[in-house]
Amino acid sequence: MTIRSHMLIDKHFAVSVVDPRMYGSFIEHLGRAVYGGIYEPGHPTADENGFRRDALEAIRALQVPIVRYPGGNFVSGYNWEDGVGPKSERKRKLELAWWTTETNAVGTNEFADWAKLAGTEVMMAVNLGTRGPDDARNLVEYCNHPSGSYYSDLRIAHGYREPHRFKTWCLGNEMDGPWQIGAKTAVEYGRIANETGKVMRWVDPSIELVACGSSSRGMPTFAEWEATVLDLAYDQVDYLSLHAYYNNNAGDTANFLASSLDLDQFIGGVASIADYVQAKKRSKKKIMLSLDEWNVWHSIGTSRASERWQIAPPEFEDAYTFEDALAVGCYLITMLKHADRVKMGCLAQLINTIAPIMTETGGSLWLQTTYYPFLHASNYGRGTVLQSVVDSPKYDAKDFTDVPYLESVSVFDEEQGLLTIFAVNRHLEESMALDVDVRSFCETRLLEHIVLESDDLRATNTNNNPNRVVPRTGGESKIDAGRVQAVLGRASWNVIRIATTKG
Repeated sequence: MTIRSHMLIDKHFAVSVVDPRMYGSFIEHLGRAVYGGIYEPGHPTADENGFRRDALEAIRALQVPIVRYPGGNFVSGYNWEDGVGPKSERKRKLELAWWTTETNAVGTNEFADWAKLAGTEVMMAVNLGTRGPDDARNLVEYCNHPSGSYYSDLRIAHGYREPHRFKTWCLGNEMDGPWQIGAKTAVEYGRIANETGKVMRWVDPSIELVACGSSSRGMPTFAEWEATVLDLAYDQVDYLSLHAYYNNNAGDTANFLASSLDLDQFIGGVASIADYVQAKKRSKKKIMLSLDEWNVWHSIGTSRASERWQIAPPEFEDAYTFEDALAVGCYLITMLKHADRVKMGCLAQLINTIAPIMTETGGSLWLQTTYYPFLHASNYGRGTVLQSVVDSPKYDAKDFTDVPYLESVSVFDEEQGLLTIFAVNRHLEESMALDVDVRSFCETRLLEHIVLESDDLRATNTNNNPNRVVPRTGGESKIDAGRVQAVLGRASWNVIRIATTKG
């Protein structure tokens, strides 16, 4: 049996141009993300600065435009001064967020060097847990001011004559969470975010600032937190953050693949709160959203490293399954549907720690299943999101009702004349016959139909079997008279790329 779905795509019905930073990521001083991940002196592929070239190659392929750093929970106890200057003089510190020893071998300048090699920008976070406005303004001065002041000249003395010119800055991390060092009430955080943002902008008026939203939609203070923080800091911030993690620890695949509906409601709810504060303040400025932590995270809620004060112990190295890749594809589609408000996103994290890229210390690198939908979205999801009309059969799951079997979105790159359809068939047993009306485009030609599928929902890629789940081209699609006829296999991720001509 085959189920049937329909899409109507009109090039005139635009949602928004995609901000490339939607395809950002995150590297925290957690587990082996930094040490043993991007940085491993002595590795056969390491460059003269200790950065793994094999990791850089895999990351560059993703075309990640921005990476959040250095945390995460880590930043709320981090003194940035510990990570600059001669490495021989840097202090080893007890890192309380994850109960490890931080060597500070990698800090602000090293990460700026790595970002240039990776072809990405830095989304820098400041510590609003144990510190505040004074240290934040000093860090902006150190990173962005050209010269002629104490901290800018200190940077020059450290070997960096040109300023880093970091554009995007996070005002702390998850400050509503009781697990956070220096956790705050909404009023406490709103006040310090406002005052910190004020002095940071006085140092560099060109920067943009991200305020902490709720750590998750399930926080008891959700909605009230956002409204209070924005009420107190609206004029100083440009973005409000959202963090969202999901898993299938319950073993209910149908419900898990429907969890993107929760993300959809989360994004819509936060946007509504921001618009309420805008109306209340009669402001002309619209707050945009930064989904700067999102992913599947099976080991969430587990304890820190069992043995305290290790250096870069393996932590949260989740092995991602094929169904995790389908879920990640659904989240990416959801983010694209909200491209008018979600301007930045950070897949958390990028390497080793709940990540699409894995390394063996001293050894090889392999790509997890979740690498591929992110790769496809980042490479082909640039342009304008179009408002598609979708007709799909639906199902009910444990936590969700009226879940469409077809999760899809279309992105049109007018300059290149490329239309891309991203589609997940959520049905676990039946293939889907998909009919897509693209007659609003003058002439169309099928370029390729990429498919990610597996006969085993629990299949993973490993160091010993890195190609267990990989995409293939040659999916079943054709175009005739302005209509795409495609077959989407059961439980599959699909990328249908179409060339168009102007007219």
